[in-house]
Amino acid sequence: MSLGYVTSHIDHNGVNTIEFFHPQSNSLPGKLLEDLAQTIHGAGNDDDTKVIVLRSAGEKVFCAGASFDELVAIKTHEEGLEFFSGFAHVINAMRKCPQFIIARIQGKCVGGGVGIAAAADYAIAAEGADIKLSELAVGIGPFVVGPAVERKVGLAAFNNLAIDATMWRNAEWAKRKGLYSELHASIDDMDESVQRLSYTLAHSNPLAMEEMKKMFWKGTENWDQLLLQRAAISGRLVLGAFTRMAIEKFKAKTK
Repeated sequence: MSLGYVTSHIDHNGVNTIEFFHPQSNSLPGKLLEDLAQTIHGAGNDDDTKVIVLRSAGEKVFCAGASFDELVAIKTHEEGLEFFSGFAHVINAMRKCPQFIIARIQGKCVGGGVGIAAAADYAIAAEGADIKLSELAVGIGPFVVGPAVERKVGLAAFNNLAIDATMWRNAEWAKRKGLYSELHASIDDMDESVQRLSYTLAHSNPLAMEEMKKMFWKGTENWDQLLLQRAAISGRLVLGAFTRMAIEKFKAKTK
């Protein structure tokens, strides 16, 4: 039995809803990252898909980032590169997908979860969707998600998130910095807005939206290589004694 899932469903309007879930606060082990990247890629190549809504299950946490169990299990540089490349593949699949991706952010985003929110074309969030780039706190850094987060919020805000890795920023801060396009007082209000926008986009000119997406992502053409280079840095750092100790301490705190 698999822990977690990724599903995809297209409605009659052409809204393709991709949902992921993992029992550990929607964290993303390597298999789920691979499934998510492939599902986004597949949706982007499906002529029936007019717009994509990316969401996770549950109410409290959108995505807790990397799986700590897998981080601890990494034994070689190759394994480290492969694991962190998972986030690179998801972000690049989102970037290259010709349709707009609306992210439904119902709860907290940590680490790689912030990167996924940043890689969406339009993020609609609910109150309580606080964010934190916790990578430095466990001895690595936000290398892979960095380009996506910096592109969305700017260098100064990314710098602050990356350095103060234990501090939560609230959803209002995330909206003010541009990570969230909209912020709603309740999950119901957020869902109403997701439905409204996805319906509107599903009935908009797909060729125009594809050209707009190319325009918005101009200057990121080197990310296929860049994000893998960044993954290699994380893969190297995760093998260090400092990082091993930091992850074990972090795991002990969360038990």
